This record gives sequence, C-alpha cells and structure tokens, in this order.
Amino acid sequence: MNINMTFFGQMLTFAVLIWVTMKFIWPPLNAAIEERQRKIADGLAAADNSQKALEQAQTNADAAIREARAKANEIIEQAHQRANQIVEQAQSEAVAAGNRQKDVAQAEIAAASNRAREELRSQVASLAVAGAEKVLRREIDPGAHRVLLDELAAQL
Repeated sequence: MNINMTFFGQMLTFAVLIWVTMKFIWPPLNAAIEERQRKIADGLAAADNSQKALEQAQTNADAAIREARAKANEIIEQAHQRANQIVEQAQSEAVAAGNRQKDVAQAEIAAASNRAREELRSQVASLAVAGAEKVLRREIDPGAHRVLLDELAAQL
C-alpha cells in the first residue's frame, strides 16, 4: 500500500464529501438559517412596531383622559354656576314673597287701624251727643256742667 495513494483516495473522498455537502446539504441548511434570520428580524420589527403602537395608544389614551377631565371639570363648573343661579333665584323669590306678605299684612293692619279709628269716632260722636243731651236736659249750672264734662272725659 502506498501512502500517496491512500492520501490521494482520502483527498478524493473528502472532495466528494465536500461537493455533496455543498450541493445537497449546505443549500437547504443555509435556506433554513436565512429563513430563521428573516423570521427573527420580522419578529423584532413587529415587536418594535407593537412598542411604537403601544406608545402611540398610551399617548392617545392620555390625551383622551386629559380631554375627558377637562370636559368633566367644565361640566362641574357649569353645574356649580347653575346651582348658584337657582339658589339666587330662590332667594330673590323668597324675598319677593316675603315682601308681598309684609305688604298684605301692613295693608290689613292699616285697614284694621282705620276701622278702629272710625269706630272710635263713632263712639266719641255718640258720647258727645249723649253728653250734649244730658247737658241740655239740665239747667245751666257751671258746677253741674263740670261734673258732666268730667264724666265725659272719663268715658273717653
């Protein structure tokens, strides 16, 4: 056996193995590696896009929350203003009703006072007529007149 021949046979076998590997094994293996790299790259790109979409959604949500809070504060402020208007209106209506009742009561008091005065005048007039009758029935005597006038004054 010749070492050169063995060496040459091994080289030829090795060359055939390399050629078979390069022709039939390496391309599918390389395609699988490239496919895996492409899937990983797509996955990373999708993750980046998802992260950006999440950040955009968070920004939009924050903006919507700020807008909702602003509208809520505006609605609350309008409710406070309306409540104040209702309270002021109720107060003014209560004051007006109180003034009307006060005016009615004053009118009733004035009417009662006028009736009492008229009644008092009527009584004074009847007493004056009664006193004059008594004076005229008696004789004219200053002492008697004085007694009658004192009685009349006591009755008034």
